[in-house]
Amino acid sequence: MDIKAIAVDTGGTVLDWHSGVRAAFRRTGGAHRLQRDWHSITNDYRRRAMNRIVGQVGPKFNMDDVHRSCLSQVVADHGLQAFSEQERGQLADSWHRLHAWPDFPDALARMRTRFPVVSFSMLPVALLVTVSRRNDIAWDAVISCEMIGAYKPNPEAYLQAAEWMNLLPADILMVACHNFDLNAARACGFKTAFVRRPDEWRPEGPPDPTAHPDCDIVVDEFTALAQALVPWRACLAPLWTVIATFTRVLMPISDPLRCGFRAASGAHNP
Repeated sequence: MDIKAIAVDTGGTVLDWHSGVRAAFRRTGGAHRLQRDWHSITNDYRRRAMNRIVGQVGPKFNMDDVHRSCLSQVVADHGLQAFSEQERGQLADSWHRLHAWPDFPDALARMRTRFPVVSFSMLPVALLVTVSRRNDIAWDAVISCEMIGAYKPNPEAYLQAAEWMNLLPADILMVACHNFDLNAARACGFKTAFVRRPDEWRPEGPPDPTAHPDCDIVVDEFTALAQALVPWRACLAPLWTVIATFTRVLMPISDPLRCGFRAASGAHNP
């Protein structure tokens, strides 16, 4: 595929938000001996936040603000008023403690041997930095819709991201597990790759179990995407270059040594 860079959606595509947020709900509820369907409550929380932020232009708030305000609604609607203000703050901050899906870090390292790879997300900058450091994820850059002032799937978000990368949209592969994101990117000229995340919403199942037919690449995990974009031969090319360089440097040194060894050996032969 003829591309020059990769942009990766981060919430859901890279981060397992459901596990982290559900664990925080369950832990807090357990402290109050509350039994609830934490799976559905977590999904309700996520859905409310997405409905609030998607498509916004010039908002005076970011996703952290949305998580806090939506949590207040979830607490009220699901009978969780026993949660203290401190506990609610910790719940809202659970988004900053998320773990990455296990297939991503190694695949990212492999893709970066050939392409710049950028996080392109609706999550705020501070959250992206925190979770990236927590998961030892090294991006070439982080682009948040918070920085742009327009949120996906608004075309301005994609076009500004491409401009900041100093590339044409057609030179960038947008990677996500959500069709709405990829469809909008494709409409702006990006190439697109769909990575399935069947467990993103856990028992409820993902909103997009299958990719849009216009996606350029469809894979079950990032490992397969990395293999498609960076075959092992290309991945090992830098190593062979290093070996070849050392060989060229050492050859002039090793030749006299071999000659000296032969001469010394011959001196002991009758």
